[in-house]
Amino acid sequence: MATEKATFAGGCFWCMVKPFHKYEGVESVVSGYTGGHVPNPTYRQVCSETTGHYEAVEITFDPDIISYRELLGIFWRQIDPTDPGGQFFDRGDSYRTAIFYHDDEQKAAAEQSKEELEASGRFDGPIAVRILPAKEFYPAEEEHQDYYMKNPAHYNRYFAGSGRKAFQETMWEE
Repeated sequence: MATEKATFAGGCFWCMVKPFHKYEGVESVVSGYTGGHVPNPTYRQVCSETTGHYEAVEITFDPDIISYRELLGIFWRQIDPTDPGGQFFDRGDSYRTAIFYHDDEQKAAAEQSKEELEASGRFDGPIAVRILPAKEFYPAEEEHQDYYMKNPAHYNRYFAGSGRKAFQETMWEE
């Protein structure tokens, strides 16, 4: 089985793991940091907004079971793609949104999906998600991995309290 990587920044990485875990073909979802200039940053350093890193998730997936396009579709439903300053309660550069592509095919797919979302008219403002080349990905500290499973009560309060849950229910209700 040949796996591939997908890297998405969607604000707080705690809220970006659970949505991908449930899909067949997703081998792992790792919380971490990417896009910055400091090697091996810590959570505290990234939160200080001095490293240039985004909180992100790195997904290892089997493209024979789930496509990169499907992963993009899941990603868009987790975020407010019109917000350039963070996500929901979380503000600052480390909470901005981005798709980090690993090859030209991913770049083209990301750009096309962004254009399709923009053209859909679902959102009033322009789509602010950046599409950037993948850089070194640094896994976050162990306490941040699979946070929704380790601390379900706190995760659920945070997911709702941040405004993310209500936004998803309002904007993606089918």
